[in-house]
Amino acid sequence: MSNKFASWSIFIILCIIWGSSFKLMQDSQQGLSAIQIAAVRIFSAGFVFIPFAFFHFKKIPKNKLGLVILSAIVGNLLPAFLFAEAITRLDSSLAGILNSLTPICVVIIGIFFFKDHIKSQKIWGVITGFVGLVLLTIIPMMIDHESISLHNFGYTLLILTATFLYGINVNMVGHYLKGLNPVHIATVSLAVMTIPTGIILWQQDFLHLNFRSIAVQYSIWASIGLGVAGSAIATALFYILVKKAGILFASLVTYGIPFIALFWGFMDGEKITWVEWLCLSIILFGVYLANLPDKKKATPVDVAV
Repeated sequence: MSNKFASWSIFIILCIIWGSSFKLMQDSQQGLSAIQIAAVRIFSAGFVFIPFAFFHFKKIPKNKLGLVILSAIVGNLLPAFLFAEAITRLDSSLAGILNSLTPICVVIIGIFFFKDHIKSQKIWGVITGFVGLVLLTIIPMMIDHESISLHNFGYTLLILTATFLYGINVNMVGHYLKGLNPVHIATVSLAVMTIPTGIILWQQDFLHLNFRSIAVQYSIWASIGLGVAGSAIATALFYILVKKAGILFASLVTYGIPFIALFWGFMDGEKITWVEWLCLSIILFGVYLANLPDKKKATPVDVAV
């Protein structure tokens, strides 16, 4: 299997997983609070990795262990709580647009804090893809005379903070942890997160919930699914993608989420119009621009596949 084929395969799998995460977060709200949703999500992700972490812990250099744990805090723990709280008050369409600021945050942080040299074509690719995503959301709403609710606009700061944290984490993993096995990073970092999330669940009286309630049961299972698939498996795959394809290409996964949303809508009988096809084409063109290889040999921190 070629490196390029493997990278695109992981890219598509991550789009499918994270493209379904917003629905799971919304389903979890039926019987759990935002804090409980986030805590169950990360605790579940870490719990399934504990058996593997016992073997992988010794393979993490002591001087890198702090960064590995920090990556879980910045890339998983804090964003999970920020998104869980924000999604209770924001339209999913607005949340999706804000979430797709991640590649832009990756570029900005990479240039100003890690002194990366990113070619202008790649930056334009990121911007083009984001414009296509915005148009994909705004144009259909304009045609149907709908509007995005800005009543709780302050909650957008939570998602903006999460995307900024994602940008820090992606750059940190791509620059400082690129020599480590991506699976080892994911298993050890998330397994450690069972400690703080376990304490949070205890403080939130999780064990005193009415577990006989169908709503509570459904919400717990949705949160567990969100943790196992959306955090545990997806984190391991994402770190593998960062190592294989570079930090910028990996962050463009957020641009693939609309494709999954439209697919599920199509399965539910919704029509896909020329507007959607046009906007999706713009997004794909942006990904193509951002993924054009440099003339020089690509390094693990470069964005070319």
